[in-house]
Amino acid sequence: MLSKIILVGYMGVGKTTIGKELGKITKIKYLDLDEIIEEKENLSIEKLFSSKGELYFRKLEHQLFEGLINNNESFILSTGGGTPCYYNNHLFLENKSVVSIYLEASINTIFNRLVNEQHQRPIIKDLNEIELKEFIGKHLFERSYYYLNAHHKIKVDDKDVSSICKEITSLLL
Repeated sequence: MLSKIILVGYMGVGKTTIGKELGKITKIKYLDLDEIIEEKENLSIEKLFSSKGELYFRKLEHQLFEGLINNNESFILSTGGGTPCYYNNHLFLENKSVVSIYLEASINTIFNRLVNEQHQRPIIKDLNEIELKEFIGKHLFERSYYYLNAHHKIKVDDKDVSSICKEITSLLL
């Protein structure tokens, strides 16, 4: 089995949930890039954004992502929704030493998942429902180029975690 599985996609598509479950199924260590950043900085992503700014966050995210890609460990990694979109991180998705998977969801699926957890996500916490839907649509349009650099695309709309994990493990065989 391949050693590095990278999950990318917009916030709310299930990268963390699917990554954790995939780790249990495959017995490959699961990592979450946002959690790694929070541990390194001893700050939540929200506090990091507000105290040091997005530029600092994106540079740190890039350095940690590059370090993970270039090490010899095996892992499943959930990235942040913006990870592939900055500092040419999308090029790491094309790397032959990784299996990169874009978890794709519709605007409605993402909206329905995010509307109840906006307070946990600094980038959308102050948006009303109309603004949130527009924000998601605009971001998906802007970011799809980067996400589509992944080796594989899996649609997650109307699928449960188990069936998505089965789809992913079939790609790994």
